[in-house]
Amino acid sequence: MFKVTGRPEAFHKQLMLRSLAALTLSFVLVSCQSAPPPRPVPVAPPQQPVFSPPPASTPMAYHALPGWNSAQILPGLEAFKRSCARIETRPGNSLLSAKAAWAGSVSDWTAACAALDVVADEASARTVMETLFVPIGVSAPDGKSRFTGYFEPMYEARRSPVPPFTEPVPALPADLIPNGASPLQRLPNGQTRAYPARKDIVAGGVSAIAYAHPSDVFFLQIQGSGRLTFPDGSTTRAVYAAHNGQPFRSTANWLIETGRIRAGEASMQGIRAWMDRAGPAEARLAMNQNPRFVFFRAEPEGDPSLGPVGAQGVPLTPLGSMAVDTDIQPLGVPMFVETSAPGLGGAWSGLLVSQDTGGAIKGAVRGDLYFGTGMAAGDRAGTMNAPGRLWVLLPRAVAARLLASSRTASTGALGGVASAP
Repeated sequence: MFKVTGRPEAFHKQLMLRSLAALTLSFVLVSCQSAPPPRPVPVAPPQQPVFSPPPASTPMAYHALPGWNSAQILPGLEAFKRSCARIETRPGNSLLSAKAAWAGSVSDWTAACAALDVVADEASARTVMETLFVPIGVSAPDGKSRFTGYFEPMYEARRSPVPPFTEPVPALPADLIPNGASPLQRLPNGQTRAYPARKDIVAGGVSAIAYAHPSDVFFLQIQGSGRLTFPDGSTTRAVYAAHNGQPFRSTANWLIETGRIRAGEASMQGIRAWMDRAGPAEARLAMNQNPRFVFFRAEPEGDPSLGPVGAQGVPLTPLGSMAVDTDIQPLGVPMFVETSAPGLGGAWSGLLVSQDTGGAIKGAVRGDLYFGTGMAAGDRAGTMNAPGRLWVLLPRAVAARLLASSRTASTGALGGVASAP
């Protein structure tokens, strides 16, 4: 998740998503820098709002939502129930999101969450949503929108290294010190430094939660989480634990630029086939072009129908969960999306819940749809890369305040509440 959860960074991601046919999750974060001496923090100037209601400042009617009456919304409702369970553990007077204050407080959502218990089928799900929530259109200042897809890979693994399962699925090292997006490495003498790049980590060796094919581990690190299957039939989740803070670089782009593969081969399957042909040394050279390195922890598989835990702390639901830009959108909010992809059968509309994030998921109308587990889900996710439209479904009280604010604001938008700290 990627995603991350805590995601999981998932993931992150846009460059590799495009070059790997959107099959990967990557995370674009800055590298560690020395902290400057403390000094007064200047007050930031007001930011332009990045989220706007419809131009008429009125809610959208459900019958006007494209595909609302025919869309399958139960997966989204099931995902929303899990988000509600998480929301209901928080203090009622706390904001749903400090960065997206327009979404209101936890208490604004708990009454609506309680009503979900009556949902039994598509018809009752639609009735509950229409009764309690108001669709508000989201627009981006630059007019851009993009929806991509991701999935949870499943790879063969072994408990100990046996060819071709020789690559450690790296465990979280004891010398890694969490430090936001820039983790540190504690040296034997007690000093710290920025955590090393992939090449140096691999050269120094890592502890493992399991062993898998080298290219599978590489793609597992890009995706951010996955399931490992063993010869005895058991399955373990490899869950994102941390990354080394180094920037993400696209190995696929490097392979294309150096003439090692053609653009049409820049899929996960194509790159693995090239690695098998090229041999271990050349494959390692290619992998080292991406200095980002992800560590994992092993967890029980749990419910096999659910995905990994996303950034909100709940398991992801296939075609019910979506990764969003959490600088703009809150986690745990139901959203209605209109987009298209061959893996969705063409034009598609559906109810999704913001339950994950990723470093390359940037923008107000930007989402990464979670497709599920395994290569079939990955094949479908790989077809997802299209513009679209997005509506947030807000409790009526939240929507009323948001729309009232937009009417009184001189800009006709949110009056800056979307960018409140």
